[in-house]
Amino acid sequence: MFEKFRETWTKATEPIVVKMGNLDPSILTWTSLVIAIVAFVLLAEAKFDETGGLMIIGGIVLIIVAGIFDALDGALARHQGTDGPYGDFLDHTIDRVVDVGLLVALGMNAAFVDDMSSGSMAALLTLMGSYMGTQAQSVGLGRIYGGFSRADRLVITMIGLLAAAIQAITDTAGISSNSIHEYFDWIILGNSELNGITFAIAFSAWGGVYTFIIRFLKTRKGLLG
Repeated sequence: MFEKFRETWTKATEPIVVKMGNLDPSILTWTSLVIAIVAFVLLAEAKFDETGGLMIIGGIVLIIVAGIFDALDGALARHQGTDGPYGDFLDHTIDRVVDVGLLVALGMNAAFVDDMSSGSMAALLTLMGSYMGTQAQSVGLGRIYGGFSRADRLVITMIGLLAAAIQAITDTAGISSNSIHEYFDWIILGNSELNGITFAIAFSAWGGVYTFIIRFLKTRKGLLG
């Protein structure tokens, strides 16, 4: 859904891109990764208290900044006329590293998450959705989109993290899975409580499954049709 704003974003950032001149776009790409890693540490270590809530907010801000750097690298390369296969390869590689790192970091937050493996599971399922898009491209169909885009997933994750920050600052507990349904913990990947972070993890996991299915069906239709 949020991919539709790509053209608007390109126009809005054009003045910034022009001012960057001959800066190597890959510097922006690598910088976005470093910033994202700092955010991962904050999110993984945040406790369920006021300080922890502020750490989560700091993580949100850093992820947004990393996303801006990540978006500017491609725009800068196109402006310079230097965009090519390596830049595309590097950009997509860093995107996948950030996608996985974010979810693994959330799963490592013991203050909000019971089952550390839930973050890793969500990361794997998210990768499966992304993989189906690139696999379609590898067999000559062009990159297939559908399901939840990376932008959609990140926006929902930021909303979940903001909710978690508010919970930590206000000392507001999440909702016990048993109070919803005895099998609801299965939906939130083995965690006993629905809170901002477990919501973000579960959304990414099941969103990855949905995206995989949608892109698989589109690829199948393209190949057989």
